[in-house]
Amino acid sequence: MSISLIVASPDAHFREMIRESLLNVANATLIAEFPEIAQNLYVRVLHELERHPRAALVLDLAGDTEGALKALERVKHAAPDLYVVASHYQADPELTIACMRAGAQEFLAQPLKRTEFREAMARLERAARPPTAAGARLGRLYTFVGTKGGVGTTTLAVNFAAQAALAKRSTVLLDLDLRANDAALQLGAHPQYTLAEVAENLGRLDRALFEGFVTRDPAGFYLVGPPDNLEQRGFFTDHQFKEFATFLVENYEAVVVDGGVGINEEAVLAAMQISSSVFLVLTQELASIRNAQRYLGFLLRIGLSQDQIKLVVNRYNKRVNSNLASRQQIEQTLNREVFFGLPEAYAAALDAINKGRPMVADPGAGSGELGTALKAFVEKALAANHAAARVA
Repeated sequence: MSISLIVASPDAHFREMIRESLLNVANATLIAEFPEIAQNLYVRVLHELERHPRAALVLDLAGDTEGALKALERVKHAAPDLYVVASHYQADPELTIACMRAGAQEFLAQPLKRTEFREAMARLERAARPPTAAGARLGRLYTFVGTKGGVGTTTLAVNFAAQAALAKRSTVLLDLDLRANDAALQLGAHPQYTLAEVAENLGRLDRALFEGFVTRDPAGFYLVGPPDNLEQRGFFTDHQFKEFATFLVENYEAVVVDGGVGINEEAVLAAMQISSSVFLVLTQELASIRNAQRYLGFLLRIGLSQDQIKLVVNRYNKRVNSNLASRQQIEQTLNREVFFGLPEAYAAALDAINKGRPMVADPGAGSGELGTALKAFVEKALAANHAAARVA
């Protein structure tokens, strides 16, 4: 039986040791690396288990033992059958017992010894490991990030949320583009409450209170974004936002994030890390493609997997000229396939924005070339995640 491992450790050296040690283990694959251990680690683990149901987790406790043990308990609560190998520099009986009580099946002392690691992998391979059944069903988080301003990131996020809601999925649109704050504009909405109020009440947040703060669009989804006051920033600490994102995926089937061009914004980074899909929005212009190349390298370095990142070419023109790259050139330059191309329809898109309604929710605009393509894009994205969940 083959071995699939997920490793979670803030220590780059530890992750490197796991990679090197796996080279000496036959039929073993490292499917995901998480450079952070937080309370919402279980969200990322569950998403990986949907693609790889027989995967095991290697969890490094050395950085923050207490926090890592709490994360382990939550992971095991969500996925009781998951095989977990815990690791720490300390190997005293008290810590080992605490790991087993939290749900680990195996303990490895650091620094890792190759012989002990191989023996642990042999025990893992022999262990009866049915496909892991998650104890909690989570929603999906979809984050849109533009490679530069003006590529249509907000328009795609708004229409994605509307189409997901029209497909009968409980949906939230989260506008994290703190400078532009354009999602409300494109929806003709005038929110009474914003992310600031959500952050202030995070400790007592439940679904009823949250829905009292947010704006409900006629298409059926909820919208929450920043206030218009540009001076008001920093609503969430990193820990608070992760707590908020966890609340969202526990309560809603589709959470759509408009990240604007804020790839370095703390909240956008946290959203991307637990996203099922991160849509990197670009055009056929050289500047956009160059930035997409830079963004891809960055996202992979911070721990996103190849499967999470999807290229979406907006305003796609099949008639290539000297100013535009072809789809083939984009794929060759970025060394990955384009997930979807959406046609150029500037006038129709601008008309929808001026009306304050998503194109997919407008019977007239929704049947046009761009409206039809937007619906197909959302259907493909939603279906891709369901297909991943069925992979054995």
